[in-house]
Amino acid sequence: MVSWAAQYGEERLVQCVSSAKAQAANFPFCPSSSNTGIITVPDPRLNALAGIVNPQRILPTTVEIVDIAGLVKGASKGEGLGNQFLGNIRECDAILHVLRCFDDPNVVHVDGSVDPVRDKEVIDIELQLKDLETVEARLKKVEKQAQIQEKEAKRRLLSRIREALIKGESARTVVTANNDPALLNEFQLLTSKPVLYVCNVEEKSAVTGNAYVEAVRKAVASEDAEVIFVTAAIEAEIASMETAEEREMFLQDIGLKEPGVNKLIHAAYDLLKLATYFTAGVQEVRAWTIHQGMTAPQAAGVIHSDFEKGFIRAEVIAFNDFVTLKGEAGAKAAGKLRVEGKEYVVKDGDVMHFLFNV
Repeated sequence: MVSWAAQYGEERLVQCVSSAKAQAANFPFCPSSSNTGIITVPDPRLNALAGIVNPQRILPTTVEIVDIAGLVKGASKGEGLGNQFLGNIRECDAILHVLRCFDDPNVVHVDGSVDPVRDKEVIDIELQLKDLETVEARLKKVEKQAQIQEKEAKRRLLSRIREALIKGESARTVVTANNDPALLNEFQLLTSKPVLYVCNVEEKSAVTGNAYVEAVRKAVASEDAEVIFVTAAIEAEIASMETAEEREMFLQDIGLKEPGVNKLIHAAYDLLKLATYFTAGVQEVRAWTIHQGMTAPQAAGVIHSDFEKGFIRAEVIAFNDFVTLKGEAGAKAAGKLRVEGKEYVVKDGDVMHFLFNV
């Protein structure tokens, strides 16, 4: 399960897009703790597979959002329970930076006015200050052992990150594909995590966005980060509806193709370079989340570690072939069922069956 930290403003993200009952109130510093929600990842391919296999149950994959509110100026020094919230962020895979992009005199803003670019910069500074504290402490330890080649590489990377942080830049600006992921994970830097900016707009801007959204896009243009916009009030209303028919009619009435939470999850999957494969049988059709580039044994290990350890081979059918040929039997008859070994890199949408030794 993938987890994201969400820094949110006047409405709680988890409450709006999941079944979690988060605290919400009309004052700037509402909660004293984070809230966690489990969100089902929407994927129409599951229903297509189920229509062919007719399983006993359908199991979509899920993601976890840790909704962190109350991160204010001075959080890096412990203001506003900052240390607790920064600790929550450190444990997550990515940051969904949710920005208030609507005017409403009835909803108080902690700084007295609506300015999403300013709000973004406040959070950036607090995370950068905390990372600078971490990096300088690590450098002191590493510099004593710089003669060792491994330690020297660590010192060079830490020095580059320190220079960026002092300039007011995030660690992710100096992190490249050539850096050792294990090394970066060891540092556990807040600003090295991938970020997605989510603009919370009013209902009238739910389809087109507004000037605040454009200001955010301009401000983050150099970050190679995606900006999306959703309307928390609409998401809360959709979440309260009991049937898919109700939700579909509501979306049509307001001119939306899908709920904002769907857009958010798809964008976050791209951000984290995630993919989905499926298992399909009479007992269940199930979606599994993996990182792009995972091999067949690694993907099997997502189900159970024993599957990876004892991996023999995988039987693979591309999703389109499975649907077009009406299932495994049809795909096999048409020569579309492939047997893949340990080096096979799993593709998004693969329908897989693993063979392994216990």
